[in-house]
Amino acid sequence: MTVDLDSARSTEKDIDELRAIAEAGAAELGPDAGAAELLRWTAQTFGTEFIIAANMQDAVLIDVADKAITDKDTVGGRLKALFLDTGYHFAETLGTRDAVTSVYDLELLNVTPEQTVEQQDELVGRNLFASDPGECCRLRKVVPLKASLAPYRAWVTGIRRVEAPTRANAPLISFDEGFGLVKINPLAAWTDEEFQEYIDANGVLVNPLVDEGYPSIGCEPCTVKPKAGEDPRSGRWAGRTKTECGLHAS
Repeated sequence: MTVDLDSARSTEKDIDELRAIAEAGAAELGPDAGAAELLRWTAQTFGTEFIIAANMQDAVLIDVADKAITDKDTVGGRLKALFLDTGYHFAETLGTRDAVTSVYDLELLNVTPEQTVEQQDELVGRNLFASDPGECCRLRKVVPLKASLAPYRAWVTGIRRVEAPTRANAPLISFDEGFGLVKINPLAAWTDEEFQEYIDANGVLVNPLVDEGYPSIGCEPCTVKPKAGEDPRSGRWAGRTKTECGLHAS
């Protein structure tokens, strides 16, 4: 095997530069920066080289970004958003995706895994989500996301610290070691009350499953309604110790 040393050095240099940008941005904006301020910094810093991750549980992050980034020329004319279409989503989630793209002027990247569900069933056996949910998430989420993020220098997510203990220390700006780019979490500090107030005040689109009792929505085979009083994410991979799909491990 021949190693391209020039390419390796270039990649290492790019990573060092992105780490420095993340560190400088975090220091400049500070720990109390608002969501709009973070998004404007993202647009000014990365221009067309960032993308917004949208899970289509709601359109809050997209709405905040649309209002904050008023000069769309800086981002190439339209916001870029990414949706992981795993092949296992609820019909309501796909419907929310379609509704969001009709309301906002987005360039939506609908990311699909290398194999369809049927092809994966033939390759590794039926219902991998039941026998090995971690591997199913890797194949249908982590691998395609990593490939889709490769052209970008930063990604923006809607994760919030109150959502789970694994997200309690989520920074506003950091270098994502797993995907090799800068990660911005503009809503990280938002409480549930602030989140709902924003939805109500701005009439933001929300997946209808939320009103049906699903506070955290993933793939249909791995998502159930939590019982009254249970943790909101207890309906994800219910009965297992798994709490994250691997996208936000860093």
